Amino acid sequence: MYDDISGILRPRAELAYAHELEALAQADKHPRPTNWRLSPWAIVHYLIGGPLADGTEIEPKYYGQRRLLEVAVATLATDRALLLIGVPGTAKTWVSEHLAAAISGDSTLLVQGTAGAGEESLRYGWNYARLLAEGPSENALVPSPVMCAMQDGKIARVEELTRLPSDVQDALITLLSEKSLPVPELNMNVDARRGFNLIATANDRDKGINELSSALRRRFNTVVMPLPATLEEEVQIVKSRVEKLGQQLELPATAAPVKEIYRLVTIFRELRSGKTEDGRSRLKSPSSTLSTAEAISVINSGQALAVHFGDGALKAHDLAASLTGAIVKDPVQDKQVWQEYLETVLRTRKDWTDLYDACKALMEGG
Repeated sequence: MYDDISGILRPRAELAYAHELEALAQADKHPRPTNWRLSPWAIVHYLIGGPLADGTEIEPKYYGQRRLLEVAVATLATDRALLLIGVPGTAKTWVSEHLAAAISGDSTLLVQGTAGAGEESLRYGWNYARLLAEGPSENALVPSPVMCAMQDGKIARVEELTRLPSDVQDALITLLSEKSLPVPELNMNVDARRGFNLIATANDRDKGINELSSALRRRFNTVVMPLPATLEEEVQIVKSRVEKLGQQLELPATAAPVKEIYRLVTIFRELRSGKTEDGRSRLKSPSSTLSTAEAISVINSGQALAVHFGDGALKAHDLAASLTGAIVKDPVQDKQVWQEYLETVLRTRKDWTDLYDACKALMEGG
């Protein structure tokens, strides 16, 4: 659809990585399920990254356990749907988008779960002007992204499944078990073509979620998306994503500020786990999730401040501005947790004085 994606703020995965997907398709000699663009082996290679025989370098999309991705892809090659579950910021949406792009070449068949969504978001709706003029007909039917995926043999995605009301969630039960979507108003059924499957994401920590029924859970194979296992792994994730987003946001090309990323990720991991990295001190945790995705956002915000209101180099006071806002979501409880961390941990660390002073000044000014 787009010959030039340079002006698109966030190109879809199948556009942004079209050259990689094409190179993998050319090199892929493994068996492919019907209507899949790539084999399961090639899809995992696309996500994990690494060189191909022709010299093409595949950029890593996911840092973590290879086996976890192999289980996810193998699930989609069966008649079971895939549920990616975990705390916010564990790359559930990122992985689901790239899986859909690699399997179907189309990541747009997406349903965004919200508290106000109705069954038509998962099944179908109606063009009411045509419905009134012509009565129920296929021309008046408005298919959902899930119905479109069934008709075309593609992957559908449901983001934040647990935000959908329980009765809306259960609209998926018959669809996933029978692979058929009844349309009683037209006395017809839409039967899924080979290649159809569904990826849902859900988190188990945010407020306002609706538990999945046991009947619906049985229709999914669940893969738990873990937080990065080590400090070094999380720093690498943040660094790579910051560099990529910096290009999209047209920030001047500078080396990723590894020192500041290291300090930020250390703070997030310690507050998230309730203890310092060396395990010597116990800490209180704030109400915020302090995910890897939030760390990426904090660094990008700091870089924007440095570029537009500083000398272009990310410094402690640029980092502190976004860092405080990411941690202090509750102005009473979180503020106390953050102040205690500043005094008992940050203030005592050698070479962290600049960050302590900047954060302390912001807290006193607020």
